[in-house]
Amino acid sequence: MLTGVFSVLPTPFGPTGDLDLPGLRRVIDLYLRAGVDGLTALGVTSETARLSDAERRMVLDAVMAHVDRRVPVVVGTSADGLHKCLDLSRQARDSGAAAAMISPPRMPKLNSEAVVHHYRTVADAVGLPVVIQDYPPSSGFSMEPQLLARIAREVPSARTIKLEDPPTPLKTARVREHAGDLPLGILGGLGGMYLYEELAAGANGVMTGFAVPEVLVRVFRQFQAGRQGDAADDFYRSVAMMRFEFQEGAGLAIRKEILRRRGAIASATTRPPGAPLDGVTESALETLLRWFCQHNPEISWTLD
Repeated sequence: MLTGVFSVLPTPFGPTGDLDLPGLRRVIDLYLRAGVDGLTALGVTSETARLSDAERRMVLDAVMAHVDRRVPVVVGTSADGLHKCLDLSRQARDSGAAAAMISPPRMPKLNSEAVVHHYRTVADAVGLPVVIQDYPPSSGFSMEPQLLARIAREVPSARTIKLEDPPTPLKTARVREHAGDLPLGILGGLGGMYLYEELAAGANGVMTGFAVPEVLVRVFRQFQAGRQGDAADDFYRSVAMMRFEFQEGAGLAIRKEILRRRGAIASATTRPPGAPLDGVTESALETLLRWFCQHNPEISWTLD
């Protein structure tokens, strides 16, 4: 069961689309300096679907070597086929990952029994804790609260859920109701846009790639310490940045541009069909960043 703030790592590319592993290491440094509780490699927003098998392995090796067990690392191992998922999950286990994050497989007429079977088979065969990723845009399948609680109950190593099916605060509360006294970790996502409300509904943290993780860490720590008023103030002062960064179609380019401006990566390049940052969005980002920095002066904007 994982709790706290887990930052999902992007995959930096150079201007021509080649892997930028030094940039990846700087992003790791930025997130660790922010005080995150863990990292997630090869998630959906890591552009995993745009990596070759060899590149995927290079990213995994680079992340594990640079983190060097300073924090737990969750590795995305979702795949359409069971055998591919098993192979990726074993790679994650052998690399030293703390858990494998897995979505339901994409398949025609997927049903609850097939989903439970998928998680049980992977967990039994690999022997690695599993994070259940509930993100229908990626998997094409929406898991009801009863099903999420059932998986956690029947697959003891799958006791953490990354819940990204809105409305996430309500769904968090419903999963808790169905889980009863079962020890269960629920992490929000969606750029952190609903973090405060998710925590109030019973979430244990957040797993997202928001480019200013200091905010997420601060909100989570204050909430856990019983300072809900301070947590709410910090959250609502920063949620405009989270909302803007998580725009569908442009969010990854925005996130990478913010990381570029923070000195972590040299280029905000995304691989096709990802779109580069357009002039209108970049202009709006300039305005938002000026406002954000003015209201969050304690956050360092560079790695130096």
